[in-house]
Amino acid sequence: MLDEIYNKSLDNEITKEDSLDLINSANQFELYDTADQLRQRIVGDKVTYVVNKAIDITDHCMIGCKFCSFRDNEQYHMTNEEISDSIVQAKSVGATEICLFGGITKDMDINYYCDLIKTIKDEHDICLHALSPAEVYQTAINSGISTYDALTQLKEAGMDTMTGASAEILVDSIRQQICPNKLTTSQWAQVVKEAHELGIPTTSTIMYGSIETWEDRIEHLFLLKEIQEETHGFTEFVPMTFLGGNNELGKISNGATGVEDLKLHAISRIIFSDVIPNIQVSWVKLGLRMTQVALTCGANDIGGTMIEDKISTAAGGGFGGYLPVEKIHELIEDIGRIPQERTTKYEMI
Repeated sequence: MLDEIYNKSLDNEITKEDSLDLINSANQFELYDTADQLRQRIVGDKVTYVVNKAIDITDHCMIGCKFCSFRDNEQYHMTNEEISDSIVQAKSVGATEICLFGGITKDMDINYYCDLIKTIKDEHDICLHALSPAEVYQTAINSGISTYDALTQLKEAGMDTMTGASAEILVDSIRQQICPNKLTTSQWAQVVKEAHELGIPTTSTIMYGSIETWEDRIEHLFLLKEIQEETHGFTEFVPMTFLGGNNELGKISNGATGVEDLKLHAISRIIFSDVIPNIQVSWVKLGLRMTQVALTCGANDIGGTMIEDKISTAAGGGFGGYLPVEKIHELIEDIGRIPQERTTKYEMI
């Protein structure tokens, strides 16, 4: 184990230079072991999960990100009734969380989202983990209001938490190449900080493995850490490996290697330490066996059952759209860890 790095991580003294040196120079297995030892000390041996369902409202989208395979893949837009029926199905298998997001169109203004959210909360007792900073940002523009006002109204309508999606890489030179029509790094950070100020917790994410460098990835991670130290509003960090199937960016990028996947999870634990204690593995993107390995490289959460993840599937995520609780328990117990169901806000059930 890298003793000096272990201690610097616990003291929250890891620098960007330290991080890059670890990525470029450290023995990768010692890196994984150090991250795993930190995980064990900070959060213990429980691997948490949530029973949830992803509901993608529509695949129509005006943003046109170059990494997106979801846009106009099925040409649909769900009605409120269809969304409600989908929630009934999710609750029938024990779901406690609905992830509600999708494409962005000009007619999806604050009235549209508030009406949808109120309808859901009136009809269903379930946590609504909804939208992304990009959706909130465009909603505000569509409605002629500020993002702060949009978030205020969304919270009043019943939005419990917000996703940390649309972060991709929080470096504007990269965003200009992969998602030039999406909000900037500072705008993403502003929406997230406003949500935290209003008492709306969010996740945090990174989409890595397209055209960015390790320097860009480290820059992204340290920005998230800076936000968390200011607001304490992130519930978790979710690394999401780029999937290049059926999209423009996939023609020039082969995506991250398996070694990079593991290094990203490990360096995240070392950088974040207990500042963002929960690091999630996206089993939909990594697959079940790699998920188990990543859980021994610093991660402590396996995400959710994710009933119907259309976005990852459209981009070539061939690992299924639903992971039953029984299978989650099996995956966790097979690596000698303890399964623990949680809520969206990491309250243990």
